[in-house]
Amino acid sequence: MKVLATGTNGQVVTCLAEIAPRLGDVELITLGRPEFDLTNPIPLREAIVAARPDIVVSAAAYTAVDRAEDEPAPARAVNVVGAACVAEAAARLGVPLIHLSTDYVFSGDDPGPRKENDQTRPRTLYGATKLDGEKAVASITPYHVILRTSWVYSPFGTNFVRTILRLAKGREILSVVSDQYGNPTSALDLAAAILEIARSRKGDSFGVYHLAGTGETNWSDFARHILTVSRLNGGPFATVRDIASTDYPTRARRPQDSRLCTDKFERTFGWRLPPWQSSTELVVRRLLDPDRRLQSFASRLAAGGE
Repeated sequence: MKVLATGTNGQVVTCLAEIAPRLGDVELITLGRPEFDLTNPIPLREAIVAARPDIVVSAAAYTAVDRAEDEPAPARAVNVVGAACVAEAAARLGVPLIHLSTDYVFSGDDPGPRKENDQTRPRTLYGATKLDGEKAVASITPYHVILRTSWVYSPFGTNFVRTILRLAKGREILSVVSDQYGNPTSALDLAAAILEIARSRKGDSFGVYHLAGTGETNWSDFARHILTVSRLNGGPFATVRDIASTDYPTRARRPQDSRLCTDKFERTFGWRLPPWQSSTELVVRRLLDPDRRLQSFASRLAAGGE
């Protein structure tokens, strides 16, 4: 099976590139900067068509949540126009499209967890562009699987786990928001699930799904778990001090409760992501030991998930 993913340096695509070769039956092609750019989508669309993949994964996105408030044009160019262009290529080929979206399509003002048909009401420019991207994808090709996820982290790129470990090297106390709730999600787990979707070939499975790590927490308890695992493995440690969102103002207002209900995905694909605690432990241990190799996700895929 030939899988094409947009983006080359993003967390999910980097994890896809690591896992796919272990499966033996998946050829992964990645398209992204500098050769291809979603803000100049026509060459990207033509490259996708020329590659003739069996399935397309739309993973590249503008994810700078705060900067998007002051840069609406580039955020919309990538998250809406770029996503539509990728969907057009998939539609031209007549192949399924997996499109990654976000919990930020919800306001987070009401108690979660949120289901796929709950009202979307994004409060950030980033969330609004991702929602418009979802709508564009759905209008262009009926053969879409839109995956909303949350609090993504991995051994790669910029993310909360890496930031906490970095800060703990130079500080004894870290102040972390304690009144925002969600589902931490390992990009390694997301990549494994995406490849399972690609290989399952379920003909009636198109639509919108929520896919996130099993279990929920807040940012400060997430940080505590990261640091506890780090200390047990000889890494940096710091004490976490709870603060309110109002004590840490940001340009874009974060959802207070962005928990996602993943029951629909589990029912459809027979797949549930592992508990966020165990996935976090794997990522932390790997960051502390760069020579550590990825555990066999191929065997987990063969076993059908968790």
